[in-house]
Formats: sequence, C-alpha cells, structure tokens
Amino acid sequence: MSKKEDSKTPTVQTDSGTETGMNAEEASRVILSPYVTEKTFNQIEKENKLAFMVSVAASKKQIIEAIRILYEAEALEANTAITIQGKKAFVKFRDPEGARNLATKLGLV
Repeated sequence: MSKKEDSKTPTVQTDSGTETGMNAEEASRVILSPYVTEKTFNQIEKENKLAFMVSVAASKKQIIEAIRILYEAEALEANTAITIQGKKAFVKFRDPEGARNLATKLGLV
C-alpha cells in the first residue's frame, strides 16, 4: 500500500491541481490569524503578499489549500518562517490584486 493510500485525508483531483480534501474546520486550525505590521502592509501593496500566523505543523501546501477554503482566494505560493511569535506564512496570490482584495475583505486596510 502506498503512502497516498495510507493517508487519512482523501486526495481529490480538480482543474486547479491536487487538493487535500481539507474541510473548513481543518483549514481554520492551519490558518490562525492574519499578521499585519508596517512591513507586511508594504508587502500587500508592492509584492501582492499577505502574512498569516499559522500552525507550526502546517505545510506550505496545506496553507495554500486553507487560504482557498477559508477566504476563497487562489494563492500562488507560500513562504514560511518560524519566529519567536510562532510560524508565519507569507502568501503570494495569483490575482494581481489578490492580497489587497483579501486584506480589504478582512478589514486590514
């Protein structure tokens, strides 16, 4: 039996690629909260990126999937960093105005 078959979460193939089958409750355990500072605010404007505090155990693929489920936004990539405050994810969005639109939706700008 392969690792994919042993997985607790079923894998579903869609037009946008492979998804984990994550539900909203699992997604909310991955994404803890948006993280906004002056530096991250500048990233919204210049780099189309938003920062989030995430679970320490979360993988980049899980973070991207959780963003899609919770906020209905398509993330292009996620970079992570473990800091004193916890694990942060810097998420770049597919849509050119994706970070600004989501930040507005969340009431951050």
